[in-house]
Formats: sequence, structure tokens, C-alpha cells
Amino acid sequence: MKKNKLYAIVFIACFLGLAYLFYKIKYSESSHLSVCIIKNVTGYACPSCGTTRAVQLFLQGDFAASLQMNPFGIIVVILMVVAPVWILFDVITNKETFYFWYKKIEEIIRTKWIAIPLIILVIINWIWNIYKGL
Repeated sequence: MKKNKLYAIVFIACFLGLAYLFYKIKYSESSHLSVCIIKNVTGYACPSCGTTRAVQLFLQGDFAASLQMNPFGIIVVILMVVAPVWILFDVITNKETFYFWYKKIEEIIRTKWIAIPLIILVIINWIWNIYKGL
């Protein structure tokens, strides 16, 4: 993926994620909106179900509950805060540090001895989400 396309996708995804999070926090009592296609179609939670609630719990300072809701939430919080700032830094300074980091992480994750355990963790999280009844 080219640098500009990656930066645009990540920046837009973070913006939309923050907008959705703001919506959920502001209207959580009256909103039952679910954007999870898997859950809407099958009725079963996907591996990322509960991530928004985990992010909310994390931002409220309840780290244990956030981790229990969905460990992906902590990863999402870090990315949603760090990535836009990092991308803006790269754009302002005309550097490619975020792009370099992305390419390096992608290369590491593509190795079998890293990819297989990560896939197993996602499957375990999926089973756990279904077991919790998310």
C-alpha cells in the first residue's frame, strides 16, 4: 500500500472511530445501534464485539473491566490516539516514520511463528466473546 493511501485510510478510520465513540457515549442510553455485520446477520458476536465498550471503559479509567470486555479495546485506544498525531507529524515534517513502522510490523506479522499465535488469540477472543454473550 502506498504511503498516502495508508495515511488517508488510517486517519479517516480514526476520525470515524472517534465520531462513533462520541455518539455512543452521548447517546448510549437511547441507542441500540450495532455496526457489527456478523452479529447483525448471525446473532453471534465477532472477535471485535465489545471493543467500543472496552474503549469507553478504558477512557473512564476502568482498565480491568476494559480488558475483560475485549482486549482489542486497549489496542484500539492506543492506535486511535497515537496514529493521527503520528501521521500529522509525518505530513508536517515530510517524513515517513509511520509508514516505515507499518511496513516493518506487517513484515513481522507475516511470519508464520507470529501469525499463527495471533490467529489463535483472535479465535480464543472470539470464543470468549460468544461465551460472555456479547
